[in-house]
Amino acid sequence: MLRRWVGPVAVLAGLVAYGVVVPTGWAYAETAGHRKSVADVPATPVALVLGAGIRDGQPSLFLARRLDLAVELYRRGKVKVVLVSGDNRVVDYDEPTVMRDYLAGKGVPAGRVVRDFAGLDTWDSCVRAKKIFGVTRLTVVTQDFHLPRAVALCRAAGLDAWGVGDASPSQMGATAVGYAREPLAMLKAMGSLTTRPAPTHLGDPEPGVREALATP
Repeated sequence: MLRRWVGPVAVLAGLVAYGVVVPTGWAYAETAGHRKSVADVPATPVALVLGAGIRDGQPSLFLARRLDLAVELYRRGKVKVVLVSGDNRVVDYDEPTVMRDYLAGKGVPAGRVVRDFAGLDTWDSCVRAKKIFGVTRLTVVTQDFHLPRAVALCRAAGLDAWGVGDASPSQMGATAVGYAREPLAMLKAMGSLTTRPAPTHLGDPEPGVREALATP
């Protein structure tokens, strides 16, 4: 009896593995030419830093590494404005403000940092960057394992998007988990790439990025 099921189960497992791995492979191939180092990425007007958690008013280690990359991009003249996109659904959890304050503490003028309080996931952050903040060209900043998905989603949202990723070994265990979960996260991303849903919160256009870019 058991032998009768070995073949069908193996086929099913193979199909599941195929369905999980192929989207991730596509994202890596599709975005290969748009993922660069800080030194090599083309200059763009805006860096989009995606939220990655805060605790006790401080960014998580992953988020701090992303913000450090944004600081480096700004110092090198690769970007003029940093758009920080994160979660602020409850009063005592304000990712964008923590991100802005961290950047200001590293020397990025607060007037060059624009906060997006409704970046609830990668797709929402990309769509809002374009539709709410009027961005057309940007460099998205995240961890290496997340970068292919982030760049693919931003480009699908209509942005001329480049990407810079953090490969810091400071949290090797967490990074390994990140790589392990990316194929499943990519399945969700394929839904966004296919259906192009509106973000959870849209609202009226905001002039923050335009005004920051116009600041001498």
